[in-house]
Amino acid sequence: MRASQLLMPTLREVPAEAEVVSHQLLLRAGFIRKVAAGIYNILPLGWRVVRKIMQIIREEMDRQGGQEIMMPIVQPAELWQESGRWDVYGPELFRLKDRHGRDFCLAPTHEEIVTALVRQEVNSYRQLPLLLYQIQNKYRDERRPRFGLMRGREFIMKDLYSFDRDEAGLDISYQKMFTAYTRVFQRCGLRFRPVEADSGAIGGNVTHEFMVLAESGEALVVFCPREECGYAANVERAVSPPRREEAVEEARAVQLVSTPSMHTVTQVAAYLGVEPSRIIKTILFQTEKGTVAALVRGDREVNEVKLQRVLGVLRLEMADAEAVEEITGAAPGYAGPVGLKGVEVVADEEVTGMVNAVAGANKNDAHLLNVNPGRDFAPHRVADIRQVRAGDPCPRCGEALQEARGIEVGQIFKLGDKYSRALGAYYLDEYGQSRPIIMGCYGIGVTRTMAAAVEQNHDENGIIWPVPIAPYHVVVVPVNYREEAQAQLAEEVYRELLAAGIEVVLDDRPERAGVKFKDADLVGYPLRITVGARAVETRNLEVRYRATGETQEVPLEGLVSHVQEFIASAVRG
Repeated sequence: MRASQLLMPTLREVPAEAEVVSHQLLLRAGFIRKVAAGIYNILPLGWRVVRKIMQIIREEMDRQGGQEIMMPIVQPAELWQESGRWDVYGPELFRLKDRHGRDFCLAPTHEEIVTALVRQEVNSYRQLPLLLYQIQNKYRDERRPRFGLMRGREFIMKDLYSFDRDEAGLDISYQKMFTAYTRVFQRCGLRFRPVEADSGAIGGNVTHEFMVLAESGEALVVFCPREECGYAANVERAVSPPRREEAVEEARAVQLVSTPSMHTVTQVAAYLGVEPSRIIKTILFQTEKGTVAALVRGDREVNEVKLQRVLGVLRLEMADAEAVEEITGAAPGYAGPVGLKGVEVVADEEVTGMVNAVAGANKNDAHLLNVNPGRDFAPHRVADIRQVRAGDPCPRCGEALQEARGIEVGQIFKLGDKYSRALGAYYLDEYGQSRPIIMGCYGIGVTRTMAAAVEQNHDENGIIWPVPIAPYHVVVVPVNYREEAQAQLAEEVYRELLAAGIEVVLDDRPERAGVKFKDADLVGYPLRITVGARAVETRNLEVRYRATGETQEVPLEGLVSHVQEFIASAVRG
């Protein structure tokens, strides 16, 4: 490809709308252009990256026995109502009506459609197991689309669905996909970590996320540093043994104390001269089943995903100031469990072991000292609702957990019979008995993977593409294309690389060398071959490696083999 013919509209300035590195660089390097909030055109360079990611995915799905299909984006509401998810997805689901007034949606995922397909076509155990997948656009009406391709309203996703006779078969299918996903992200040249996760609206009871590790990641993961242990989890799912202080003092009588204008744990702890861990933090949430008070130690945060799972609710929102005052009689910051009426109280496991704790008095500018769970209040439920953090003990081996930020690029779920029972997907076993098909589902965000690769691989000059997914592997840059000898040598190099099947761009634009070099770094070509006056004289080409910035002179007669070996080595990993 000649740069003069390539649609590559690079930008010198960082677009004001772009908050994260991948969004900034994909816009600046001419990979994407915005159409509307959360909706983007993917330009030629971007599409080449996407196609490479899709090809790797296809090869690994096929390796495990997957069969590619294509399902409709527009889905009838009846199927979603059968599964019970028409309301679960809420406002994120793009809903529309046809000219006859019938309800449809734009697919955010395809569990309903694929289950309906299988219930029509599969009726015997002899037809199982089955792995069906597609790579297709998905649609979710995000409340706040942001970060470019990281959180959009339209995106490309690979989704595979497994259909098995029983849980043992599902275990095999799940492990196949775990292996396939590991190979996909390894082949894409990414540093990643599989972590235990929450299944959310998809459902099921076992799930792993595949996280590309990056400082800019919006997800926080905790992991055990001992490789032989291997525990890792999204903080939404992470667990750790509760830390309970040994009781070294007798329970004392409750005492009301003044805490004027002390709204936060930090303020109250400093004012009363106690550690935050001696305070019971009481946070009110509103759900479709009523108001709930969640109790955690003052140095902890409520894990809303865990709390939602414990309560079995679809909606969980922090109560506003008006609701807090109506329930407690006080402004936010003074709520406490003692004497709290009309709400369900859920206490974290660590709270039940506290002795002579501090808690809000449900009265403005006041707290209670010497609050003792069991004596002064009795929670309706005790559960793990705290957020795990670095330093907490590993649930498997007790080692102190560490944390890192990551970008979720894939997730695999064990669904069981959630959808097959709801949608009537049954098969006859070898004894003629009707049984529900056991399912799993497995997704990879294709465009999100491209963005995650940029978040993980960049410097101040631009993108540093992993070789397997780079849009082109080589750019040939003549210092002065108007100088005939340089132009001829650049053309010769370009033709030889093309003839060898190497993906190469010849920057034949009438621009200054500095502009071309900056664009080469911005776009992120793994190799840059410079053709200048010295190269014309010596027939030695300067090869620059984008990832390290190192340069090397390579004779023209050995250039093709040198480039081929570099690419092959990088792709082999």
